[in-house]
Amino acid sequence: MPLPNQIKTPAFVQVFQWVTDPMGFLEKVGQQYPDIFSSALTGTNSVYVQHPAAIQELFTNPKKKFALIPNQIVQAIIGDYGLAMLVGEAHRRQRQLLMPALHGDRMRSYGQLIVDLTEQVMSQLPLNQPFTARAVGQEISLQVMLQVVFGLYEGERYQQLKHLIGLMCAPFESPLHSSFFFLPFLQKDLGAWSPWGRYVRVRQQIDELLYTEIAERRAQSDPNRTDVLSLLLEATDQEGEQMTDLEIRDQLFTLLFGGHETTATTIAWGLYWAHHVPEVGEKVRQELDSFSTSTDFMSIYRLPYLTAFCNETLRIYPAAFISTPRVLLEPVELLGHKLETGTRVLSSVYLTHHREDLYPQPKQFRPERFLERQFSPYEYLPFGGGERRCIGEALSLFETKLVLATILSRYELKLGHEQQELPASRGATTAPANGVKMILTGRRVSQDRTYARTV
Repeated sequence: MPLPNQIKTPAFVQVFQWVTDPMGFLEKVGQQYPDIFSSALTGTNSVYVQHPAAIQELFTNPKKKFALIPNQIVQAIIGDYGLAMLVGEAHRRQRQLLMPALHGDRMRSYGQLIVDLTEQVMSQLPLNQPFTARAVGQEISLQVMLQVVFGLYEGERYQQLKHLIGLMCAPFESPLHSSFFFLPFLQKDLGAWSPWGRYVRVRQQIDELLYTEIAERRAQSDPNRTDVLSLLLEATDQEGEQMTDLEIRDQLFTLLFGGHETTATTIAWGLYWAHHVPEVGEKVRQELDSFSTSTDFMSIYRLPYLTAFCNETLRIYPAAFISTPRVLLEPVELLGHKLETGTRVLSSVYLTHHREDLYPQPKQFRPERFLERQFSPYEYLPFGGGERRCIGEALSLFETKLVLATILSRYELKLGHEQQELPASRGATTAPANGVKMILTGRRVSQDRTYARTV
């Protein structure tokens, strides 16, 4: 049985279009097929749905109909035991072990550290000199990862990991180099000077440092530590079993690459929209100016306009344009199309977020739409959905909101140019093509008893 609305261009052409212009590729397809289409984009003919009813079917249908497919694109990064690679009981076990470290009271303890790191990075920027917002977001996010997740604050190992993780992330800055992560057949180790060979060797060095850190922590347990690594070392499942060193390593990589780059991208987009649409940025600052204290981090996290602003940032250009694939275990009908057993189905997050019937004038950046109505998990899904919803969502949003609140309330910035910033492919994710060029012009003087003034 033919797949619905099959794109006729060759697979390699589709991949090239995705790598060079992911937004343009999806928009062209979405105009022709607004609800469902089929493509060989990921190397296998698959069905992509962007209608909320079909997405709900994917996320809520009994598991006898849909089976999750491990994300092979990121396997080389996060390993065999990262959450994205696990299914069934193994996935549930690891998720339950990770969850306590990334929610609730644990997050509150990270608030001051995130704000302090943001101030530290921003204070090192020279006045009236251009910088890229994504580079700033990456620096802040990487230090948050090293301190909040790995529990490393200073010293030689901290510096080594910081340097090596930077080298490991460098290929994502180029659409060409990032294609090595999107196309498994390019993952060939041809020696230390080959792109994949360099990546493999850097990854091995990071592994050696992490396994040494894990061994030392196991030998010298400290119940007062609150970093994620320490919590994972103490976590036990329902049978009282702890995670192995390999499982911990893979979950650390999952958090690093699932949270570091994507959070940095969201911070960069947030700074872009706050200045590209200045009236929106002013509303964010006014809300922060009316807030009475800078140390009630959970209340900052819940500020309504700041929340709407971050939601709109994640809507218009989500870091992940497509979701984790599912495979049919029995024939299913989606939107009037009969699909056979074995068909791969994915949701197109970007096209769902740009449906005119859900988000009128979808290219307009307007946070108010999130104050005017509440969207269902099948209409708004920047962190995926169902049992594969990103486990680091709460920590990522907490970090993003505190970083943006700190920068927008305490610093005067302007865009480095007036050109519209567009997304570019970065392997399995997207990011601002030019990194969002900005200029720091000084400290901001607030108008009220404010978030900015209370430091």
